[in-house]
Amino acid sequence: MNTSQSFVRYRWLIFWILAAQYLVVYFHRVSPAVLAPELVIAFKMSGTNLGLLASAYFYPYGIMQVPVGLLSDSWGSRKTITLFALLAAIGTLLFGLSPWFSFAVGSRVLVGLGVSAIFIPTMRLFSVWFKPVEYARISGAFMAIGGLGWFTATIPLAFLTEIFGWRISVIIPGLATIILSILTWFIVADNPAQKRFSSETKEREVPEERHNNLLVNLSVILKEKYFWPIAIWFIFRGGALFGFFGLWAGPYLIDIYGFSKQIAGNILSMVAFAMIFVSPVMGHLSDKTFMSRKKILVSTSLLNCVCWLIFVLYQEHLTLIVIYINFFLMGITVSSVGTIAIVATRELFPLRIAGTAMGMMNVFPFIGGVLFQPLLGYILDRAGKIHGTYTPSAYRLIIWILFITSVLALISIMFSKETYKKAR
Repeated sequence: MNTSQSFVRYRWLIFWILAAQYLVVYFHRVSPAVLAPELVIAFKMSGTNLGLLASAYFYPYGIMQVPVGLLSDSWGSRKTITLFALLAAIGTLLFGLSPWFSFAVGSRVLVGLGVSAIFIPTMRLFSVWFKPVEYARISGAFMAIGGLGWFTATIPLAFLTEIFGWRISVIIPGLATIILSILTWFIVADNPAQKRFSSETKEREVPEERHNNLLVNLSVILKEKYFWPIAIWFIFRGGALFGFFGLWAGPYLIDIYGFSKQIAGNILSMVAFAMIFVSPVMGHLSDKTFMSRKKILVSTSLLNCVCWLIFVLYQEHLTLIVIYINFFLMGITVSSVGTIAIVATRELFPLRIAGTAMGMMNVFPFIGGVLFQPLLGYILDRAGKIHGTYTPSAYRLIIWILFITSVLALISIMFSKETYKKAR
């Protein structure tokens, strides 16, 4: 086997190890929805406490994005991922063994802290192991594995819970994460030269001398005017993804259309399927077909506006098949396309601060989630309930808001910069 073949095989080995880590990230993000009935019984929780337990994952995840970017630029991706994955594994095992509510919340915080350091360091590592023209496709494939993690936390997790109970079902991924951490430490390398593939770096970006001055790096990033259109776009996308699909979409489908929880869950799974099957296609379209980041972001943002407008105009009159299709399309426009925006962010900056830049950008979807989850709930509460459920007019109001923010996201991304030329 020649050096080139060995290199290709080795980088794909790295890809699959890190993709498995990312599967765990999405598993933890979605799993409380499936485990909710068992968790309520185990810890004698109210609905408010259940929400607190679920959200305990998101706060450390969002807060850590900039520090994680700095660590990946200074420590390197391998060390960062290994250390934090071990923290996630410990948090997962503690959660599965939690004797009381506050212990479980602390464990979820540790899980969120641990998995916060998977995505950004991996994106930085891919910048070195894959050619620039391959980057969007690889990132899309990586996001697809995240979608598989979303799906794993639904039907498969429910099946495991029925057989083994929720605690064993949580402990199993914790043990798997320990194994993945070990594999990451011994197999993953920060660049090809560390594995004696120096000749394969000619067509790849080589890291410049690192400048670990935080203020200098942040200043460079924040002064880049084309950073902000993507950041604003991400706030609105995160608001829709976490605020609506992550919280209120289920009640919306049940209250407005009278669907059972099972059918509502099936419809929501369209978001996961969009991630799994469309994310790799997005990368190919960006790299090979349109040869553009901006065209993909603008066109999907326009499609997102159309999808929300359909719900605004025809809310109570949509057929089941149209709802399925619309949720799938919105899964594409709020989830699958996110990696292209991260790729565009990466290409705005030199590799020495790429991790920091992507880390900063990855904060904004969570800002959107933190803002929109309580905002949409407040609007629904102000509109009031009839017979214990929110009214169609209340839901139409939040759909209108999401439509307006989708238009604002479209306008914002139209002011972004085309970065594909740098990746050629």
